[in-house]
Amino acid sequence: MCFPRGFFNTNLIVRIRQIIFFGLLMSFYFITLNGAISAEADLGIKNTNILIGSIMQLTNDILYYDLNNYSDNMKKGIENALESQSAKDRKRIEFEVMNDSNDPITTIQVAREMMDKGIFLMLGNVGSVSTLKLIKVLEANQVPAMGFYTMGDIDAKNMLSYRPNIAREVSALIDNYVKKEDTRVTQVCIFAQNDVFGLAGINGLKVALEKLPNTQAIINKLDHILDMMMGGINPALNSIGPVGFYQYETVFIREAYLSLKNWERESGNQCGFVVLLAIPKVAADFIAYTHYKNESWSFGAISITAAGYALGRYLRSHGIEKNIVVTQVVPDLNSSLPIVVDARNALGSDFNHISLEGYIVGRMFLTILNSMKDPVTRANFIKTTRQSPFDMGGLKIDFTKGNTGSSLIIVKNVNLGSYSQTNE
Repeated sequence: MCFPRGFFNTNLIVRIRQIIFFGLLMSFYFITLNGAISAEADLGIKNTNILIGSIMQLTNDILYYDLNNYSDNMKKGIENALESQSAKDRKRIEFEVMNDSNDPITTIQVAREMMDKGIFLMLGNVGSVSTLKLIKVLEANQVPAMGFYTMGDIDAKNMLSYRPNIAREVSALIDNYVKKEDTRVTQVCIFAQNDVFGLAGINGLKVALEKLPNTQAIINKLDHILDMMMGGINPALNSIGPVGFYQYETVFIREAYLSLKNWERESGNQCGFVVLLAIPKVAADFIAYTHYKNESWSFGAISITAAGYALGRYLRSHGIEKNIVVTQVVPDLNSSLPIVVDARNALGSDFNHISLEGYIVGRMFLTILNSMKDPVTRANFIKTTRQSPFDMGGLKIDFTKGNTGSSLIIVKNVNLGSYSQTNE
């Protein structure tokens, strides 16, 4: 479990109050499973409209610029998609977005307000720790969670994700590096946030190592770190294996760097390739710090870290000219796929990788809704997603084998904000 920002800087009494408050709040929602919110047929469906909700961080706080950037672009993409096509039986889609300031307790409070209004589902939420808390509440109340922009691999029966698991993105980066450089996976290290974000990256590295002989010693180190993470935020995760952690909601990167240097000394394996699982600014600061330290490491970033062109812009501000390999989980922005053309026309100057994902998520909801043959209920909506794969403007979506609709992962090189594709 990860705790809200500032939790560990308060005194013992305040901490106890926070724990009691959050526990009572969670208990309330699990109790409602058999209460008023169980009236399935009426939830979110009115005579003329369908109410769906979303929770994101939408503030002007410069300290959270990257999170605001995720939210703002996802919101624009979803709104444009919902406006571009009519809904089933000519019902109007009412899309309500509320701000949680990236605070897990506020997330639950806001979710309460939305569920009291009778939302049909939640669409395109943005978060990591907040999503981890929220998904249990939504599952208990049978509220579908679709197309979340989640910094971590979170799975639940009611969750319908567009994007592939982060662990798969990490594996794709590692496979690309090993193939291109003709080198060993044991030269791969990770720089990560010390929560579900980093946990997903470790699982991706484990998958890559498990394919090869003589890697069990490293896998054991990773398993030890994973065991230590099960209890929540643990500040003692560094200098154990090929991973350097920075603490959630901070920008302190030196301890992570020292952790990787300690791994190089103890293991005899150099960090030839470092996979970044961090918000864009922190990732760019880490690259700049290693550049200052004259490290020859190369870097790879998953799609959330790349955040469209955000990582490239930060690197340019640091004067870093080396290429960074990134993954993207949406089609190329210049693609001729009908859904990309539609998004490009609808979004105009707001068209980018994140807003395209938001557009895809919005269209995914409408496509499933409009294909329903049974009465429009939450259960029937989930049932429809499981029946067969479907084509959405040239993009294949398949929920028949699990909760991840897309398997698209593209590996690219980034140089100062411009992309060149290296592998698909």
